[in-house]
Amino acid sequence: MEQIFIIIGGFIFGLLIGSFLNVVILRLPQGESIIFPASHCPKCKKDLKWWHNIPLVSWLLLRGKCYYCKEPISLQYPLIELLTGGIFALVLAFKGLSIYSVVAAFVFALLLALSAIDLRYKAVPDSINLLAALLALWSSPEILDNLQNALLVAGGLSMLRFVVSYYVSKKEEIHLQKRLQQTPWLQEFYPKYIMIEAMGEGDIIVGFTIGAMVGLKLSLVTLFIAALIALPASIYSRVSKNHKELPFIPFLAVGLFLTYLFSQEILEWLDAYTL
Repeated sequence: MEQIFIIIGGFIFGLLIGSFLNVVILRLPQGESIIFPASHCPKCKKDLKWWHNIPLVSWLLLRGKCYYCKEPISLQYPLIELLTGGIFALVLAFKGLSIYSVVAAFVFALLLALSAIDLRYKAVPDSINLLAALLALWSSPEILDNLQNALLVAGGLSMLRFVVSYYVSKKEEIHLQKRLQQTPWLQEFYPKYIMIEAMGEGDIIVGFTIGAMVGLKLSLVTLFIAALIALPASIYSRVSKNHKELPFIPFLAVGLFLTYLFSQEILEWLDAYTL
């Protein structure tokens, strides 16, 4: 019974955190303060009353519309609140109530905000990313081990980024040279140097977070799960929407969340099927 109350309490607390994350997601990329001005309708600009801001409940009571101008309220608001509540509830359900599990839940909440911003703006605020990375070091008692693993994973991803970027850039240069041979009169319009980034710096910082939270072995599992989930999404994006770029941080966040929750089961499975 006590565990049920902890999970419900975590869910309600997560709803409150999710309400604040909505402000962060919408204002931070625009360079606006996340404290002032008070919450208001983006359409009619009128300040919201306290009962307009009750997480999840207000959206349902208002039927998804502004109380004043009846402009539809984005589904993002209840969705982020619900997901954040779910994050806190699941972390506490799987890991129990401790300072470390609460810190881990906050890390995942920040990764949720990062994912939403990445999907919406194709950019990642360093302030949120670095805060999540630093908090991740405190997600278990072995802080120095967490730091070591975080640096190793981030360093490995940095090297991978360099190697893949170099390969892709060289491949594009060869393709460019072939085109120049066919149309040499257009040489002045082509770039002299090509540098294609295969991975963003934000992904490397998330790699630091991953290493700190689950260690080296489970970091590989996290990356595998993220890639596995991203593959069909990438194919769909290319085929149906003709988008070549797909934000990877949301998939890293999902992969880390699943790996963290089922870390013990995954490690037991790996030990059983590996030498």
